[in-house]
Amino acid sequence: MSAPTGTPGLLGWNLALAAVWAAALGEFSLVNLGVGFALGFAILAVGGGAFGTSRYPEKSLRFVEFAAFFLGQLLLSSIRVASDVLTPTHQARPAIVAVPLDAETDAEITLLANLVSLTPGSLSLDVSDDRSVLYVHVMFLDDVEACRREIKDGFERRVLELLR
Repeated sequence: MSAPTGTPGLLGWNLALAAVWAAALGEFSLVNLGVGFALGFAILAVGGGAFGTSRYPEKSLRFVEFAAFFLGQLLLSSIRVASDVLTPTHQARPAIVAVPLDAETDAEITLLANLVSLTPGSLSLDVSDDRSVLYVHVMFLDDVEACRREIKDGFERRVLELLR
């Protein structure tokens, strides 16, 4: 039986190593599982070549970076929307922006559109028939090009790095 290759296989090995670590310590606590996962990750990052070529460490770090970026954007946009709702003067300047896409697959486009919609103050409306443009409703528009750049350099670039 050959060892599994690729991200899903190594993730399974990483989870198994975390469980073994917690079992060796005699306590399945969140801290022990977390430490075991980190140690397993380090082992697989260093010795991952034994399992064939794998981008598991790189993809895992990209995912952590991606999650941190998204949570930061979620926090900032939530604060901006809440501030606008709670203050007597409203700063909203709603608009619909056409964002040209580099994303090509259904998974890439769907993830991008959903992430944009999950961020308060923006909503993905539609994708063009040729799948080259995403139409986004934004609550606060100061500069169309800056808005496009923010979506492309922020969300789309990270989605493509994660999925490709």
